[in-house]
Amino acid sequence: MATVELKGLVKRYGTAVAVAGVSLKIEHGQLVCLLGPSGCGKTTTLRLIAGFMEPSEGEIVVGGKVLSSPDRTVPPEGRNMSMIFQSYALWPHMTVAENVAYGLRIRKLDRATIDRRLKAILATTRLEALADRYPGELSGGQQQRVSLARALVVEPETLLLDEPLSNLDANLREEMRFEIRRLHDQYRYTTVYVTHDQSEAMTTADLIAVMNHGKVEQLGPPEEIYGAPRSEFVARFIGGANILRGTALDERHVSVAGSSLVVSGDGLKGQRPVSLSIRQHEITLAAVRGGGAPGNIPGGNVLPATVARQVFLGSVRDYTVTLADGSELRVTAPPDCNIAPGEAVALTLPADRCRVLAED
Repeated sequence: MATVELKGLVKRYGTAVAVAGVSLKIEHGQLVCLLGPSGCGKTTTLRLIAGFMEPSEGEIVVGGKVLSSPDRTVPPEGRNMSMIFQSYALWPHMTVAENVAYGLRIRKLDRATIDRRLKAILATTRLEALADRYPGELSGGQQQRVSLARALVVEPETLLLDEPLSNLDANLREEMRFEIRRLHDQYRYTTVYVTHDQSEAMTTADLIAVMNHGKVEQLGPPEEIYGAPRSEFVARFIGGANILRGTALDERHVSVAGSSLVVSGDGLKGQRPVSLSIRQHEITLAAVRGGGAPGNIPGGNVLPATVARQVFLGSVRDYTVTLADGSELRVTAPPDCNIAPGEAVALTLPADRCRVLAED
């Protein structure tokens, strides 16, 4: 069983800390995405798992066996792991079939076993018709499938992917996200997938570990990471949430831009600064008609605002609105909701979508 455990993993370069005490357990057969911006430590963590570098502190345990510690590191070739890089790293002088079978040949498997595994993986990755072509004759998506086939054919305990789709155009990236998930569902290898792309993580992962400054800021299923971010960093990085600043009135109410909002969250205490998150599509926007003053809108969880700008995007209108305290929010509305800049609007914010955030 290839359960991967990171225990207090630290990697330092002099005084700089790239990985700052990461503890993470990846159960056998799970696909976990390490998601975050450049410099957050996700690729360094992957390279530590692969054995390309040694940790400064902590351990990496796979299947109950310690593979990395400050005292001893098992080399990459002793880990039964396959790694897929951004650059595909295919041999240009070998055909697709030769590239895919290369790992089997260096393991000195018999010819019948090589042929059987090669035929099966080419069929699974839909590469049979391309078996005799060279990498230079393939598209980017086809080369990435060859890279996947080569990694899977050796039947690794653990599969590592380092930004595998970053060199593809947008349409191919979308196609390959589903392909990677399809192959994972078929083979169920324990998989660690590094990406900065939220859509890739949401499409492929069982669990997402959002990383920031060398630490795991939040770990959970895609729905939880998106729907219940625990910090301002996670809320902004996943889906671009609005962040509202206010003051707690009691354990359920927060004053924002002069209005009281019922919110969702624990640990609120009166007269303390609070940050809330709410997604653009979760806010309902309506014009204030008949000369009504924005500050006198009836109903609960409503904020008065003024339209600063709006852009028609076909399926939605994208609004920027200004609150009474001068702060701005982004709101998406149906395409037939056409309100001109300068007009007063009412924003309805559902209480269960006004999420209290932990301090970053």
